[in-house]
Amino acid sequence: MILLKILHESFRFAIQALIGNKLRTLLSLLGVTIGIFAIISVFAVVDSLERNIRNNVDSLGDNVVFVTKWPWAMDGEYPWWKYYQRPVPTFKELPVLEQRLEMAEAVAFVAGAENKTAKFESNDVEGIGVAAVSHAYQDVYGFELSSGRYFSLLESATGKPVAVVGSNIVEELFKGDNPLGKVIRFMGQKVLVVGVFEKAGDSIIGNSDDDNIVIPVKFARNFMRLNSESVNPMFMVKAKQGVTNDQLKDDLTRVMRSVRRLSPKSDDDFALNEISILSKGIDVMFRVIDLAGIIIGGFSLLVGGFGIANIMFVSVKERTNIIGIQKAIGARNYFILLQFLFEAILLCLIGGALGLLLVYTGTVLANNYIEFDVALSVNNIFTGLCVSILIGVISGIIPALSAARLDPVEAIRSGQ
Repeated sequence: MILLKILHESFRFAIQALIGNKLRTLLSLLGVTIGIFAIISVFAVVDSLERNIRNNVDSLGDNVVFVTKWPWAMDGEYPWWKYYQRPVPTFKELPVLEQRLEMAEAVAFVAGAENKTAKFESNDVEGIGVAAVSHAYQDVYGFELSSGRYFSLLESATGKPVAVVGSNIVEELFKGDNPLGKVIRFMGQKVLVVGVFEKAGDSIIGNSDDDNIVIPVKFARNFMRLNSESVNPMFMVKAKQGVTNDQLKDDLTRVMRSVRRLSPKSDDDFALNEISILSKGIDVMFRVIDLAGIIIGGFSLLVGGFGIANIMFVSVKERTNIIGIQKAIGARNYFILLQFLFEAILLCLIGGALGLLLVYTGTVLANNYIEFDVALSVNNIFTGLCVSILIGVISGIIPALSAARLDPVEAIRSGQ
């Protein structure tokens, strides 16, 4: 009870001191507010960016292995000259993989062209992607359709001119009309729209289908060079239930080496990539970004901390006479120390709260004007408040100690 009473009295004195010097309090808050705003806004943007990237990466499937010419790498040495002469995955290899793979649930061949233009009557949309896929693409990728259907097995097998179209393309070309059964044109071809992808929103890593047109690969080979590196051909292989990616990669290595007729001593002329490679790269990248955010925000907080310390020394000087009187009537050193320490912490907490309020306001405005989702997380708020308290303790402890160690006689005399 005594401890609580001491804390209550120290807190009350701190409040009175802050209210009694409104202008000084406001100027002191400014430095901390800017510092907390700087560091937490960086954390909020970085956390939101990381969350969006991870969600987009996870949507590719953690049980899918991608067979490509080039290996994915996010750090370290990359001997590109070793990979340059490798052949690209080809559509004729697909049936062999489907027959021989024992650990795969589904295998899909995918190739794509970028920055194309689609047209319907007098409307057109630029910058779209065209993906040529084998029939099992839906089984591997697992996308959702808002309307219509995916290709039938017959349409895929015979190469019918049909397409599943992204929601952004539908909005631009059809202006609210039903796109199903309509014929659109792109790359000199006419195709029938049979399905529309569920709107996914912008993807930072570019795997959103909102701006894509997906067509059967046997139709695409009439006008696309599927064996060209320019269309980035690959196999997407989904593991069976209970099969690990390592088991699937061993199975893929066995079959791909057989398909490519590689001798036992020859190196693999293909790459087996998985989402964990991207995830590890993301971890490294965001550790660097977080460190940069801490350094940037740290300098701002350092300036704010010096401002608080300076104001606290001024406050001790102004109240030296009061400190002497308090000590003369029995106030202990820790009471004086807590009184000034609470004042510094309270200043930093208010400044931190204002900084967090500015960050929250910024996230609301950003979400209204850009499609990228930025959010102030509970972890960001907790970090901001903890940093504020820490700055308050560090910047206020020396002035508080100097106040607590004043001799009561000398303190009273200095105020006369």
